Amino acid sequence: MSACIWNSTPPVSANSHPPRLDETVRHAALCEQLGYTFKQPQFLQRALTHRSYAPEHYERLEFLGDSVLGCVIAHHLCAVFPQLSEGELSRLRSNLVKEETLVTLAQQLDLGSCLRLGEGERKSAGFRRPSILADALEAIFGAVFLDAGFAAAEQVVLHLFVPYLAQVDIKTLGKDAKSLLQEYLQSQYIALPTYTVLATQGLAHEQVFQVECSIPSLKVTTRGEGVSRRHAEQQAALAAYQLIGK
Repeated sequence: MSACIWNSTPPVSANSHPPRLDETVRHAALCEQLGYTFKQPQFLQRALTHRSYAPEHYERLEFLGDSVLGCVIAHHLCAVFPQLSEGELSRLRSNLVKEETLVTLAQQLDLGSCLRLGEGERKSAGFRRPSILADALEAIFGAVFLDAGFAAAEQVVLHLFVPYLAQVDIKTLGKDAKSLLQEYLQSQYIALPTYTVLATQGLAHEQVFQVECSIPSLKVTTRGEGVSRRHAEQQAALAAYQLIGK
C-alpha cells in the first residue's frame, strides 16, 4: 500500500529545471558506491532533497527507510550471530542504526556533496550536519525500497553495513570510548584520565571544540575535536584507547 501512495507523488521539480550535469554525475557516483541504480531516479532525487530546498523533501522517505534499516539489520544479526541473546542482539542493532554510525557511512559516501539544501542550510554548512546526513541516508534506503522492493533495499543496506560490522568488535560495540578507556585503566589500577578544553572555535550555533585527554602515568596525551564538548572528549578518549594498544 505504501508503494502505491508514494508512486502517486510527483517527482521533485527543483524549480522546474532539469538536473544539472554535475548533479547527474554526483548521483551516478553515489549509485555506484551504493551498488544500486535507480529505475525511477526521482526517488533518489527526493531522498537527497532537504525541506529547506523544496516542499517535496525526504522526510517521509526517511520514516520509511528507518523501518527498512531496522528490519534488515535485525534479520542480519540473527542470522550471523545465533549465539547471542535477545538483549545482546538489541544492543548491537541499536548501535548499528544510531546516528553516529549512519553519519560515518554517509561521510564515506560523500553524501553531503549530493544534498539539495536551501540557501540558509548551505551557508550554515548543513551538508556536514550529522542529523541531516543520517536522515538522508535513511531516506535513500526508503527510496530503494519504493523503487525496487525490500530485497533491493536489503542489498543496499548490507552492502554498506556488513563491511562496517566486520571492522568493529562486537564485544565493545555499544560502549563509548570514554567508558572503554575508563574500564581498561581501572582494570590496570591506573589513574583515570583528565579532559581539558583547549579551544572553542566558530559561532555559537556551530562551535567546534578541541579537547585534550591526558593520562600522566602512561605519558599519553591525545586530542579530539567535535561539535560538542562531549563529542570532542569521546574522540580524544578513542585516540588514547587506540594509542595504548586496545
